[in-house]
Amino acid sequence: MACGARTPVLWQPQPRLPLPVARFLGARLHAALENPADRALLAWPAILGAPALRAAHPGGLPEALLLEQAAPMLVGTGQSPEDAWRRATACFPDTGDKGPDGWVPHRLWDPLASLVSLRCGVTLLALLGLPGDARWRVAAGASLFNAALFHEAHDALEPLWMEAEGPLRRTLQGLILMAGGYHHMQIQNAPGMAGLWEDAQAALEASGGEVRGPWGTLRFDEALAGLQVRLDALDDGTGERSPEPPWDRLWSLDRPEWELM
Repeated sequence: MACGARTPVLWQPQPRLPLPVARFLGARLHAALENPADRALLAWPAILGAPALRAAHPGGLPEALLLEQAAPMLVGTGQSPEDAWRRATACFPDTGDKGPDGWVPHRLWDPLASLVSLRCGVTLLALLGLPGDARWRVAAGASLFNAALFHEAHDALEPLWMEAEGPLRRTLQGLILMAGGYHHMQIQNAPGMAGLWEDAQAALEASGGEVRGPWGTLRFDEALAGLQVRLDALDDGTGERSPEPPWDRLWSLDRPEWELM
């Protein structure tokens, strides 16, 4: 799919996250993937780190206003704002700190509060409205991938890959490698990007651009074709790989998507 009005906000270079912040985000994602009701955990960093709310409430967000902001974000999670907030603060005390007037981002992630807010908000939106049955993991993986949350898509599919056998396992591995390559493109790690895309191509060579499982059919034929286009863009014209990738060119090419049928 070509870039356009629907281009995800994260379809662009991203900073490398400090390990504590990466773990903070990963803990909430993994909880949500294990139990869809725990998607609610993503709402609180999205709210507390939102730049407009922080500017309007520099001393902290009053709890009543925090719960009010969360209510529309929690539709579909099966949790009330009050119950979800109690669970978040009990299970994840690094959610927030108390400021003079209310709740503020926890000191662990406060320096990157705007980025954490954005990633949590995008992740929550990607996970809302998905089937909660056997399709959940694959639907989550596809939705996260399409939102340019490539590392998160990798995490969604990994348990399915670990349980799979034969061609299904090989194809899921290829999709994980594809997502990993795009994550490395975001953080501009050229060797990791190219190596993972080449490995993904090899793993997906016999797939026909789709994979079938108990959760339905996942199509990725255009995304697979796009790998070769991007690898070709890394050629310096002599058959060798350019020492510095044409980053602008890579971002201008059609954005990859997966489709769960």
